[in-house]
Amino acid sequence: MLNIWRSWSVRRRRAVAAGAAVVVAAGLGIAAYLVTKRPADVSNPNAAFHEHKRQPPKTVDWPLYGHDSARTRYLPAKHLDPPFHSSLWSFQAGKLLEFQPIVVRGRLYFMDKDGMFYALSTDKGKVEWKRRIGSLNASSPAYKDGRLFAVNLEPQQAVALEPHKHGSKVLWRHPLPGRSESSPLVHAGKVIFGCESGDIFALDEKNGKTKWTVHTGGAVKGSLAFDHGTLFADNYAGEIYAIDAGNGHVKWTAQTQGGGFLHGGGVYSTPAVAWGRVYLGGLDGRVYSFVEKTGELAWSQSTGAEVYPSPAVAATPHSPPTVYVGSQDKHFYALDARTGQIRWQHPVGGVVLGSSSVIDETVYVSVIGPNIGTFGYNVRSGKKVFYNDQGEYNPAISDGQKVYLTGASTIRAFEPSKRHQGKGKGHHGNAKGAKHHRKAKSQGSG
Repeated sequence: MLNIWRSWSVRRRRAVAAGAAVVVAAGLGIAAYLVTKRPADVSNPNAAFHEHKRQPPKTVDWPLYGHDSARTRYLPAKHLDPPFHSSLWSFQAGKLLEFQPIVVRGRLYFMDKDGMFYALSTDKGKVEWKRRIGSLNASSPAYKDGRLFAVNLEPQQAVALEPHKHGSKVLWRHPLPGRSESSPLVHAGKVIFGCESGDIFALDEKNGKTKWTVHTGGAVKGSLAFDHGTLFADNYAGEIYAIDAGNGHVKWTAQTQGGGFLHGGGVYSTPAVAWGRVYLGGLDGRVYSFVEKTGELAWSQSTGAEVYPSPAVAATPHSPPTVYVGSQDKHFYALDARTGQIRWQHPVGGVVLGSSSVIDETVYVSVIGPNIGTFGYNVRSGKKVFYNDQGEYNPAISDGQKVYLTGASTIRAFEPSKRHQGKGKGHHGNAKGAKHHRKAKSQGSG
């Protein structure tokens, strides 16, 4: 009897334990699902949105990454849409140009991957001077008050230069606790940028001394945007910050939604500010719109893969407020700036890692392999109006006279065909231009 009871007890205990295990497993499964499922996109139609016409800039220079301090990447020029003449000139750098130049007073300033700083004339693309300031770089410089400001990945530093027609002078260097690829913003005497240490720095423009710092929970890869006294930053922890530009006080913080299966919601993208909103792309595959004053999430729109690029934001004379951004899903999107709904989209045959730019009524975007190149689309219709075999990352800037296109290691200058100025018709280049492009490619253009 004892053996029979013992046997029954063992079987019973096993059954009970199995049942309990099923209950526990079910509970853990539900918990795991709740933790790992991908959150749904957000749509808040009542979020504040201030649609107003953008005031024309006081200058047509492109003095910092993203064109202006709000990083809109939009130049409201006229008569700069395609078709273009064949390129006026083409410059070949020795190394990768991951970030585009800035253009100020007839000169293009930029750095290649190896930290070589160049000054190029805009009329002929000739090197006026070059100077090595680091050994590894992935950012654009900024120009303010007759000075150039830059950061490096290696060595870990910020640098100020005074440019001259045939050379430059280093004014100060500031060592950093981590690498930086956060293209500087210069405002009210302060040089502002982020660092992979998670810190945001405001340095004195004149001497490089620290004015204030803000420490965040993740590497700050992107640049900071500025609007109405407030700086906007994000990081690899998926945090978004609104910071008082004067004293570094944090006004609000927000968080991206994150992806499924424990994928985080880190951010590489530089924010863009317009219409009372802050726009950015996330590594969780979403594009985000936050209310500028409060950090409230107005909407999120999923793409099919990570969104590394910074968005371009523009309301042109012929198109409504729109967010333009590409994704690793090999698509380029035009999103309604108020709602996040897709206005139009295009497959582009390659991954989009760089940021787009809007010049006149055309938005430009570059793709990486296998079909390396730059596309231009009419902002209203989404119709393709331009293609060039140069591109990869951040493609186009302008000084109101020419469009400067950055390839993997080239810069080309284009000027609209005078007989077509203002008409905005599509054009893919003429035979002479195609011949020139093939020749440039055969000589090693990226």
